[in-house]
Amino acid sequence: MIQIVLTPSAGKRLIGKAVAQHPSIKAALKSGILTIVAGTTNGYVAEEILGSIGQADGFSKESFFRGVTMPLSMSVNQKENSAGDKAFPGDVVIVNGKWQRGRTIYDVVDEMKEGDVILKGANALDLYNRTAAVLIGNPEGGTIIASLRAAVGKRVRLIIPVGLEKRVFCPLNELALKINAPGSTGLRLLPVYGEIITEIQAISILSGACAEIFAAGGICGAEGAVWIAVSGNCEQEQKMKEIADAIAKEPRFCI
Repeated sequence: MIQIVLTPSAGKRLIGKAVAQHPSIKAALKSGILTIVAGTTNGYVAEEILGSIGQADGFSKESFFRGVTMPLSMSVNQKENSAGDKAFPGDVVIVNGKWQRGRTIYDVVDEMKEGDVILKGANALDLYNRTAAVLIGNPEGGTIIASLRAAVGKRVRLIIPVGLEKRVFCPLNELALKINAPGSTGLRLLPVYGEIITEIQAISILSGACAEIFAAGGICGAEGAVWIAVSGNCEQEQKMKEIADAIAKEPRFCI
């Protein structure tokens, strides 16, 4: 067994590398539609996928989001982005291996079919029950509702890349009942079901090894970091050590 520590940004990079190697992603890139819905973790995913097909030029993860959580000391303008903001580049929509710049999930959802893939991030993770939930500010449900139209209505594959720092310790359905209750204020919470890929699944995809979190926390940029025990044969452990070393200095995500 080896031990590795991953900061949230290194974890996002690890997830990005793993999702780019996912068999369903590779199949959709060859023939089909792959939609990467804007989000900070998906910014890393998009970098890795676009890089794998030689189309990363012009993509910037720094503006690839619709809403983010930031310190309260920062202004509203620094905390929010929207589809109406000129800086927003659109989601990453790749059709038959070609990035169709400027399109969003709303433009392409009706074209998607079984075999296509949607990548949508999450804001809460129930690690043990392998479920996730999404915060919603849009009164019409936002991008997750558009994604579920395709996932539930047409069996489009929904993959949810989400970092371990978003884990919570209460059943998400119970949390959603409280957060969404009439009379409550603020954001809403929607539990969603799809293939969840955290750092743990990413390690398995990239190295074949098994992984489990055994400690967490840090300072000086390592707040939210996780310690992970990686178990496998010598080759698998060495491969994971090399990957962890390569992403160890991934800079903190800032906009």
